[in-house]
Amino acid sequence: MTPSIPLSLVGLLLLLSLVSSDTIDPSLEDLTNRNADFATRLYRAVSSRTDDNVFLSTFTLSTALAALLSATSGPTQDQLLLGLSLTGLDPETLPDLFQNLTTILQGNPALNLKQGVGIFPPQSFQVSSSYLDLLQTRFGGIAQSLAYTVPQEAIDTINRWAQDRTGDKDERFYVDKYHVVMVPMMFRADKYFLAYDRSVKVGVLKLPMTDGAAMLVLLPDEEVDVTAVEEEVTAEKIKAWIRQLKKTRLEVQLPRFLLEQSYSLRDILQTLDITKMFQDDAEIINMGGVPKLTQVYHKSVVSVDETSDDTTGGGVNVFSSLPPRLTVNRPFIFIIYHETTGSVLSMGRVIDPTKK
Repeated sequence: MTPSIPLSLVGLLLLLSLVSSDTIDPSLEDLTNRNADFATRLYRAVSSRTDDNVFLSTFTLSTALAALLSATSGPTQDQLLLGLSLTGLDPETLPDLFQNLTTILQGNPALNLKQGVGIFPPQSFQVSSSYLDLLQTRFGGIAQSLAYTVPQEAIDTINRWAQDRTGDKDERFYVDKYHVVMVPMMFRADKYFLAYDRSVKVGVLKLPMTDGAAMLVLLPDEEVDVTAVEEEVTAEKIKAWIRQLKKTRLEVQLPRFLLEQSYSLRDILQTLDITKMFQDDAEIINMGGVPKLTQVYHKSVVSVDETSDDTTGGGVNVFSSLPPRLTVNRPFIFIIYHETTGSVLSMGRVIDPTKK
């Protein structure tokens, strides 16, 4: 019987604070652009299948699938390169590129990037020492054998592993025209970067996050459905919105939210034409033996709240006149990215901030 290898992935946790920026090597800039293209395509594929909140740690997924790519060859590898927007790059150099990019992202402890890559083969399958070394040293991953004779126990083990690595005034939030919830809102008057895309009818607000990262909040016009904006989100759009941002004084109200999402991504990845690695004849030959990939799991967590530095008291108005107010009180999209590298770390959608 052909052995099975589920692949489990986890996401990241980021909290609001300040940002910084430096230069980036051209090869890493190219990789971040390619990862952003995969991120937006994956996000659209996932969000189109649900009406609920969405959160994906897209950088973690790119890293995990790149780790799997190192075990493939032939048409399976070619298709995975295409699906991950990595066609044209030398597969032999990808482990070092991802390691270098991850080192930059994790080099600043304040960024608090928590991610994990895990491969869980059956106990009858022996992962080759060369691939295990590559997985551990280049991708920070682990391989752990499981007994799949009791499937639910295996799934519970994977979930526990993933869990170990993720670790004001209420206002109305209009989930839709018929459903209103009361949610705690964060409030701050400051100078923010803001843009507006008339073609998409969406406002773009940049919020500072933990040192090195930032969040783009995409707030559609009141008459525009959030799904219409999602169809327009591409890697190029994200870069264009960032370029168009201009500093302005603003009062911002944003709901606090905590999202914890889990996905089985086999079907989703196949809509992105990543199919061959799930087939019986997939060329996954560099892991030891000829395993069959059965599933790709992804778990991600994000908490958005004030930090102690962001919390202000006393109601002091630092402006000579009251600035305009932006209240995020309807469904919105958010994109978390690393400012120095431009890496899209995660993407999500908040339909109802009272739900995880």
